[in-house]
Amino acid sequence: MPWLLIDNSNTRTKFALGNSGKLLDWRGVIPTPEISAGSLEYLLRDLQYSAVAICSVVPKKASVLATWFKERHQPIHFLDHQSPLGMGIDYPNPAQIGADRLANAAGVLSRHRVPAIIIDFGTAVTFDVISAAPAYCGGVIAPGLGAMSGYLSRKTALLPEIELIEPPSAIGKSTEHAMQVGAVIGYRGLVKEILQQISSELPGQPAIIATGGDAALIARGIQQIDCVDPDITLDGLRQVAARVFA
Repeated sequence: MPWLLIDNSNTRTKFALGNSGKLLDWRGVIPTPEISAGSLEYLLRDLQYSAVAICSVVPKKASVLATWFKERHQPIHFLDHQSPLGMGIDYPNPAQIGADRLANAAGVLSRHRVPAIIIDFGTAVTFDVISAAPAYCGGVIAPGLGAMSGYLSRKTALLPEIELIEPPSAIGKSTEHAMQVGAVIGYRGLVKEILQQISSELPGQPAIIATGGDAALIARGIQQIDCVDPDITLDGLRQVAARVFA
């Protein structure tokens, strides 16, 4: 019987089934603010699984998830720095590393190569660095694309909310167009500079993998990114589950 894998992030909570060999076809999503006993019952009511693995960066919702599965006597594992990641951790305080970042690191081993840099475009954008050892050795945290673009409309009287799409040119011909240039092209500049600095300090030629909600849009204009992998977090969680529940 497969395991239930849950990526409990700030915006959306993603569900998948997996076994020792791969992620399976079933997927589910609940907006994270809507995680409750009722929403879990509705999504998972007909699902069959033998154990649950969770990576969470939202403590209040992690508590809801833990309570719901424990009431159903399901074996449950919350990923953290003590989980069997398949690699070492070269970091002064491993307890500070987010569970999603550790899941991404675990996912890179079988899906890509090391050394590696994983860029996760979510509510925040994170860069996670995996050495050739392999070991998780640190990273970068910056505001997410949505946070940066949304800040302008919230803090100024005349600037609107914008749709985050590829601008048709670098010279804005309207307020919305100008904001899209600043958001999308400007954000690529941030990513490129961080990648350049990390790569100058990391021995070897790293694989550079993008994931997360804005990955496809931003990666389109950054040649250094080798691929967009939307499943790396869940598959890293699956690999940890294979070691925990085997």
